[in-house]
Amino acid sequence: MKFLRFAQTAAVWCAMALGGMSAAHAADAKDLVLKGDAECTACHDEADAPGLLAIGKTRHGVKADGRNPTCTSCHGASRAHTEYKGKEKPPKPDSAFGKTSKTTAEAKNAACMTCHQADAKRSHWEGSAHQAKDVACSSCHKIHTAHDNVRDKKTQPEVCFACHKEQRAQVNKPSHHPIMEGKVACSDCHNAHGSVGPKLMKRDSVVETCYTCHMEKRGPFVHNHEPVSDDCSNCHNPHGTVAENLLKVRVPFLCHQCHTPHGGFIPQLLGAQTPALQNTATQSGKSTTNLTQGRSCMNCHTQVHGTNNPSTANPTPQFNFR
Repeated sequence: MKFLRFAQTAAVWCAMALGGMSAAHAADAKDLVLKGDAECTACHDEADAPGLLAIGKTRHGVKADGRNPTCTSCHGASRAHTEYKGKEKPPKPDSAFGKTSKTTAEAKNAACMTCHQADAKRSHWEGSAHQAKDVACSSCHKIHTAHDNVRDKKTQPEVCFACHKEQRAQVNKPSHHPIMEGKVACSDCHNAHGSVGPKLMKRDSVVETCYTCHMEKRGPFVHNHEPVSDDCSNCHNPHGTVAENLLKVRVPFLCHQCHTPHGGFIPQLLGAQTPALQNTATQSGKSTTNLTQGRSCMNCHTQVHGTNNPSTANPTPQFNFR
């Protein structure tokens, strides 16, 4: 009995395949991705371009979402392409998104921004650094694939490093954010589609972006370190350095860029234009290198980002012992 039912079912399917199917059903059968794409998928099928049909496994190919575009929404009507009957390759669609395409970056982006303009994450695209340099959405994003590298935290850096080669070298230095380890991605700090902050920061400033993870540095403190409140990158290079803690220069030399060296003068830092100070240091018997012999300002100043402890340099009245 089970075999008979199977045979009957198979016969029905064979009849439909051999001509029992109406023209409308035949058109629907070719419509492999979204309603309205049958004209394209009639040629670009599994045998011709299986990679293109992979869009059916992405959010752009969900049939239940009426907002999703069709092929012509992005590539245009492309009548010269669809109606070509010659033996050679047909002309390109009205809008093509390959690297060798003659379609301008502005035209490519217009196809995407038709739907994505209303997204808050892309509201600052106009005038952003990437838009001003004619970077196309398709330069970073791949639409006809279920796995878009730039949307994956582990593979995203390689997409960014294709242009930002200096940052590639920095993240491979000894002290770096765990970007190559897949724990931090470029998009954790930057909004590639534009922002109101500097350097495409996701927040309004560099420090506010850093505080997203480093909340303990936010304060408020009784004694604030002004460079910290201004810009974390005054002292740190977030992509990577050879000094510990992502510092641009190892201490005490980093501190000496703003602060006069304490506990002895260092001729290399004072320069040739201050011989009087160098002579004074030599006559007083002070060591000229005692801050470079494995010592650090942070041996004493442990809370360089800010502290609530009293200041000995400018004590409050209750701590003034003079």
